[in-house]
Amino acid sequence: MVDDVEPGSIGRGLPLEGADLTVTSKEFTEQLILGAIMGIAFQAAGADVLDRTGIQGSIGAREAVKSGDADGMYEYTGTAWITYQGNSEPIDDPREQWEAVRKADLSNGLTWLAPASLNNTYALAMNRANFKKYGTKTLSDVAALSKSDPGAVTLCVEGEFANRADGLRGMEKAYGMSVPAKNITQMDTGIIYTQVKKGSCTYGEVFTTDGRIKSMNLVVMADDRKFFPNYNAAPAINSETLKKWPAIAEVLDPVTRKLDNTVARELNAKVDVDGQDPHQVALDWMEKEGFVKEK
Repeated sequence: MVDDVEPGSIGRGLPLEGADLTVTSKEFTEQLILGAIMGIAFQAAGADVLDRTGIQGSIGAREAVKSGDADGMYEYTGTAWITYQGNSEPIDDPREQWEAVRKADLSNGLTWLAPASLNNTYALAMNRANFKKYGTKTLSDVAALSKSDPGAVTLCVEGEFANRADGLRGMEKAYGMSVPAKNITQMDTGIIYTQVKKGSCTYGEVFTTDGRIKSMNLVVMADDRKFFPNYNAAPAINSETLKKWPAIAEVLDPVTRKLDNTVARELNAKVDVDGQDPHQVALDWMEKEGFVKEK
């Protein structure tokens, strides 16, 4: 990363001067933005930063941090708890979920820093016309509709959601819902939003922090049984790196505290709706918040 930044409210005294740090992320919009935010924060604190954001799939970026090929990333508590650590039941309280994940990952050479309130969990959404037609507001309503009018519940989902324990199958089980295979269409994440807007499927799998929910005027179904885990974003740092550069925590903590769902939707929309560059979006936000200054 070659951003010409200096400390604003973070990084004063250049506590990471002399550090060579590699940041990573998964390949979707929010992750690219969060990876850039972490890298920009490190640069402002004096580090030289290598950008390895955009690794495909959930596991690759995490493995890079575990192995020391990368030093840090923003990861999600629910993903770690269910997908990596193999638990089937999420913990309802977000802080307790983070603490459990943090404790379990210490033995994997990863240290989780304080979490954001940003909670990028799954949801089902529909367009306004279908909302007016069916009136469902919760996933329990969707389950009831699937029984009373089975043909009404058609789903657009991505492949990963269709097969994850914390995705479609688990949701159907939790809500006593059974959607026949012919009513489920798998597709890329981006296409889901446009198909739901058009009404090609009644409900689509969305992420709660996605800017397209607002821009496309979609209605999100409440997870009234709290099936979906908390997916709070938090920095996951290679433990050896943190031991060598403990100031990483004080550099990132104020930034992480500012990240909530409103901020995430706004930043994600700048990329997914307005077509801006994720790194530039991250830099603009870091400057606007006063975390860093351009030299």
